[in-house]
Amino acid sequence: MSERLIEKLSILADAAKYDASCASSGAIKRNSLGTGGIGSTEGMGICHSYTPDGRCVSLLKILLTNFCVYDCAYCINRRSSDVRRARFTPQEVVKLTLDFYRRNYIEGLFLCSGIVRNGDYTMEQLVEVARSLREDHDFRGYIHLKTIPEASPELLAQAGRYADRLSINIELPTEVALTTLAPEKSASSIRGAMGQLRWRIEEAKEDRANAPSRAPAFATSQSTQMIVGADGADDRAILDTSANLYGNYRLRRVYYSAFSPIPDASIALPSKAPPLVREHRLYQADWLMRFYGFEVGEIAPQEAGGMLDLDIDPKTAWALRNPEAFPIDINTAPKERLLRVPGLGMKTVKRLLTSRRFARLRLDDLARLGASLRKVMPWVQTVDHHPRSLLDRPDQLRARLAPPPVQPSLF
Repeated sequence: MSERLIEKLSILADAAKYDASCASSGAIKRNSLGTGGIGSTEGMGICHSYTPDGRCVSLLKILLTNFCVYDCAYCINRRSSDVRRARFTPQEVVKLTLDFYRRNYIEGLFLCSGIVRNGDYTMEQLVEVARSLREDHDFRGYIHLKTIPEASPELLAQAGRYADRLSINIELPTEVALTTLAPEKSASSIRGAMGQLRWRIEEAKEDRANAPSRAPAFATSQSTQMIVGADGADDRAILDTSANLYGNYRLRRVYYSAFSPIPDASIALPSKAPPLVREHRLYQADWLMRFYGFEVGEIAPQEAGGMLDLDIDPKTAWALRNPEAFPIDINTAPKERLLRVPGLGMKTVKRLLTSRRFARLRLDDLARLGASLRKVMPWVQTVDHHPRSLLDRPDQLRARLAPPPVQPSLF
């Protein structure tokens, strides 16, 4: 690999680290201040994603270029930003992907880009990378393309034919914030592109069900990313937007990315990044909405100021606000109520429902089924356990469940 190509990889892998659309929460802290080299979330341009069948795959994660005609206030690669710039040709991205793939470093490619010239031109370059990999080199690895909302429907359709997953970043949770911080972008064009991808994905899924051998290939899902803490939106507003995206566009996943401080920042931006635990709590709340039957208003109620509790997880916070719902008898409660017990996950509830068909369960049985007794004891009733007295003192219970605050150092 030439020194020039290595330099480009260093710049464009580092520039791609702020897109969380393929990475899990909890990676190292992302911060643009003072970075001067390779800084991806898990090494030089490597991220992890999950395929539709649940496999975790390692992807080469890079930008095609960090040149951009837009000047979004929150973006390190904005037009007015004083950063090192680089640009791959489609052929260089193809070569890098194949070289890393053959060496078993990666199992696929996550490719996004700044906007050069216009949306159609940039999208053509991204599609050409995926087309060449699939058609010229018979590449069978995983491909995730970040699509450009302003690109033509024909280019979005081409991208779907070559990629396993597509994503379009909604960027910010409210249209007001997008207009303020990224006036060159349009919320209507972003949602319009999402709508196009939704019906194409669903059409392809139906075709595969009806005629698997003749159905044309198309991406199986789409995802998006929201920046958290760059504007004044509270957690309730963020989760309301996510619920809308899941319901109207059938997104596979909404990713949350805590705002990262950037050099020469606009005065419209906050001076400090939000705590990363806020990002983590949003992922937990998102999980509760998608798999546990919770509504946004239950997770982030107006009376709590629309913000998630940073000290305890959202399910425990809901339980503390609703002590009248507990204790729950694990031997008689339906699945929907069991899923609301802090400390009981999907797998444990499934095992519990199976086991109680043969015998009435005791506290020790819960431990054998994989539950954490420390977490579940205040909320459940078994043959040998009745915790009503604990729930009569919710303030004391919260103090016991929440971790102690970190004391500032005097030195």
